[in-house]
Amino acid sequence: MSGPRPAGPDDVPVHPVALRTLKAVHTLIWFSVESCMVYLLYSGVAGRSDRRAAVAAAVVAGESLIFLANGASCPLTELAVPLGGSRAPVTDIYLPKWLAHNLPAIHVPLIVVAALLHVRNRRTKAS
Repeated sequence: MSGPRPAGPDDVPVHPVALRTLKAVHTLIWFSVESCMVYLLYSGVAGRSDRRAAVAAAVVAGESLIFLANGASCPLTELAVPLGGSRAPVTDIYLPKWLAHNLPAIHVPLIVVAALLHVRNRRTKAS
């Protein structure tokens, strides 16, 4: 039987299995959103602004809106803290720390590039 471990440095009980599960789920969510981002960039460069690109854009936009609505913080971080996770941004994900820390700075320019590519594609198609 595995219960919470003794409190950590911030007097928060540590629930290692629940925290690992949350991190794994969050990592899968991140991977699926980033897969959509890669598809948006690929289809934009390839000149394909189709229904699949629209679905991928909706996934990326939805994730971005959730992130922004939560004060530029992932809502899953709030779930990780009571399980013994850190309050640092995006610490409830299995990524290298430098990548997790810089995700917003990396992601925003990619969104802008993808949007510009698809605007170009739509304008070219309309001409």
